Amino acid sequence: MPSRPSRPRLEDVAARARVSTASVSLVLRGRPGPSAATREAVLEAARDLGYRADRTASLLARRRTQLLGVTMDVRSTFHGELLEDLQAAADERGYDVVVSPLTRTRDERRAVESLLDFRCEALLLLGPRLPDAELAALAEEHHVVAIGRRARAAGVDVVRAADDVGVGLAVEHLVGLGHRDIAFVDGPRGPISTLRRQGYRHALKRLGLADAADVAAGGDDEESGVAAAESLRTREAPLRMPSAVVAFNDRVALGLLDRLRRDGLDVPGDVAVVGYDDSLVARLATVDLTSVSQAPEAMAVAAVEAATQRLDGGRTEAVDVVLEPHLVVRGTTAPRGDHATRGDGTREG
Repeated sequence: MPSRPSRPRLEDVAARARVSTASVSLVLRGRPGPSAATREAVLEAARDLGYRADRTASLLARRRTQLLGVTMDVRSTFHGELLEDLQAAADERGYDVVVSPLTRTRDERRAVESLLDFRCEALLLLGPRLPDAELAALAEEHHVVAIGRRARAAGVDVVRAADDVGVGLAVEHLVGLGHRDIAFVDGPRGPISTLRRQGYRHALKRLGLADAADVAAGGDDEESGVAAAESLRTREAPLRMPSAVVAFNDRVALGLLDRLRRDGLDVPGDVAVVGYDDSLVARLATVDLTSVSQAPEAMAVAAVEAATQRLDGGRTEAVDVVLEPHLVVRGTTAPRGDHATRGDGTREG
């Protein structure tokens, strides 16, 4: 059986280019010093030999891995989009990304442990649900960036959108369309839901509608939206079906849309619906969901910068980067009609 050809070494490139190994190293690392002619000779020799630097060995020699660990919920389309932006931002800074997913059988703690096993130099946690105390304990030994969530944890960098402001934009939009009975479908227990719920209540109070606050139990997935739609439609008098609903996220909004339309209600004619995240699904022509955008690309760039500033720049003070969300208006919201709807979905008048 023929033996596999040996991998070209730095010394082979130096011999072919007729320069020192030190010069080859400087050229391949993009360092100043070698002349233009030397650079050209080294690069040509490397191409001819098929030389590829052993990045792993180099990083280990410097006790670095250049890896950023990311936890994400595999069911979240927003997390998927954010991951793509994180990878692009990491590439620009010479880092790579290791992803550790959260699933039905794999919780956040286990996902973090896997990233630490890979010797990731910083942890970028998407929408973490770990308590502040656990995040702070983690940050005592590792660089931690909490993305998309407000955290009061010592040593933890935070990059998030102003969720209360975002929900407030949704409420203001609906009130501007003439809606007064606006429900909010809550998310799962945690700091993100708390802030979005506060944004809903504060917006109603600011607009003189504090007494109309209507918070329905929900969650973070389509099934939660279906259940919320059923609950809103079957409430007993004097409660009625609201003319507009703001959902915790786009997945909940999709569940709402599906159930409402299956029950014969028109969106937005009977009920206007607003989501949160402006996910890829929300932008589909067949969905056309009005939604709040958290600007994922800007969030990803800020998160990677926060991590690399600690790793490469020596920053020690924690940062709290708050980005302004914006509302993207599409086809699931419209001015309130002349006829209200009853709790059973039939029109009055």
